[in-house]
Amino acid sequence: MIDNAMNGARVEDGAATIAGDDARSATDAGGFAIARQFAGEYWPRICATSAAVLIPCVWHHEIEADDLGSHLYNAWLVQLIHHGKAPGLWIAHPWTNVLFDYMLSGLGAVFGLHAGEKIAVSLAVLVFFWGAFAMVAAATRRAPWLIAPCVALAAYGWTFEMGFFNYYLSLGLAFFGVAIFWRGRGWERLALAAVAPLALLANPLGLIFLAGVCAYVWVAESTERWLHVLWFALAAGALFTVPQFLGAFYEVDPAAKPFYFFNGADQAVLFGDRYRIVEYALIAFVPIAIAVDLALRRRKRGRWIERAWARYAIPAQFYGLAILAISLLPGAVRVHADAASASLLTERFTTLSAVLACCVLGAMRPRKWHLAATAVVAALFFVFLWQDTGRINRMEAQIVQLVSKLPPGQRVMGSVPAQDPTRVLIQHILDRACIGRCFSYGNYEPGSQDFRVRARPGNPYVLTDYDLAAATEDGDYVVQPRDLPLYQVYECSDDGEKLCIAALHAGEKNNAVADGP
Repeated sequence: MIDNAMNGARVEDGAATIAGDDARSATDAGGFAIARQFAGEYWPRICATSAAVLIPCVWHHEIEADDLGSHLYNAWLVQLIHHGKAPGLWIAHPWTNVLFDYMLSGLGAVFGLHAGEKIAVSLAVLVFFWGAFAMVAAATRRAPWLIAPCVALAAYGWTFEMGFFNYYLSLGLAFFGVAIFWRGRGWERLALAAVAPLALLANPLGLIFLAGVCAYVWVAESTERWLHVLWFALAAGALFTVPQFLGAFYEVDPAAKPFYFFNGADQAVLFGDRYRIVEYALIAFVPIAIAVDLALRRRKRGRWIERAWARYAIPAQFYGLAILAISLLPGAVRVHADAASASLLTERFTTLSAVLACCVLGAMRPRKWHLAATAVVAALFFVFLWQDTGRINRMEAQIVQLVSKLPPGQRVMGSVPAQDPTRVLIQHILDRACIGRCFSYGNYEPGSQDFRVRARPGNPYVLTDYDLAAATEDGDYVVQPRDLPLYQVYECSDDGEKLCIAALHAGEKNNAVADGP
């Protein structure tokens, strides 16, 4: 929650300062009262910031975030199942990894799937952005307005563009939960009883983060500061046991890159090497800004080290623990042999390191140049993002035109690899293009057994084996006679942006048509 001290913000001599920054900032007011006061005073800025943050959700006809297409396609399948139009498919009710899918289905039933998708994603973005904003404010006792561009960049980073919206939504809820626990008083902390189940319904990783951070905050802030070293060492030791535990019970794969690649700034590296400019700018900004802040604090009389420690200590500890966790985590964990792996764990966790880095930045005395620097970096990032997602939008429009020429209800596969170098996939633009027109035969969700839609063997709509579904995305699936008629969407130009469609034949690999006769 946001401390009353932030409401005394003022700008003097080109530097934004907070009334009572180095004084005792705790107040008798509860966290909810402070939040209401803050919202009442700053609601125009909150509304304007929210509108700005949502621009990427509306700047193209479709929101390009890879797995989002699959989520929306399966929301359409749910509608078909409810109306008895998809025999062989059925709906399960998992206890986690489904909150965003419920949002899509509910909003899609009221507003239509296209509008429902826009609303659901917009809500997820606002939950993530303001959740992160609230957690930074709780960690630093000031509203992080001047580093808000960094928070917005994290909101549209790698995790968003990969379309991992259940995980994304779970983190946003967890951020709010941390803020409530950190600055809430007494009964206010009972609000966690509402936040935690929602975070779990979205994804278990958010709940794990929420529980771990709240436990650490409770211990660290109820003991002397010199004991923080002990608590940090104990937490680090606990993290070292995680890979041993996972390796003993599950099949694990190592991370694809060394841990130092995943420092949080990597969330800005998306569709090509030019995003490295943004990454390197962020990596340079953080130590420079902190060094300047510490140097300016040192000029002031008094116990500046103690005051700096009070601001930086816990945010820095959390960031250090996040980097340690990332260095220890496997790249993927396969819980069941017949289900999909929990994959790309290292990449997903850098969303946390990015937001925790914002907590460290929020500990600085806010200054105008912080806003100027972060705004320039974020603007460059969003220009790149607008250009690249616009290109993907045009590719998706091609697929819509191609499948619209087929007889209704045909089975379609696609292997639409993103152009190198990129860290973001675009495979699931086929799924969304098929809504109301065709069936995405290689969609992975039913076979993964991690989502609501499940398929019985022999159904005419989707492959039931997850490994076979994954093979279709790589173009390595061997077409069987029972699959016919079946069509393949593939790249048919050197630049990778022109797509074509062709009928497949039994015995050939599904992407063999891309290589020609």
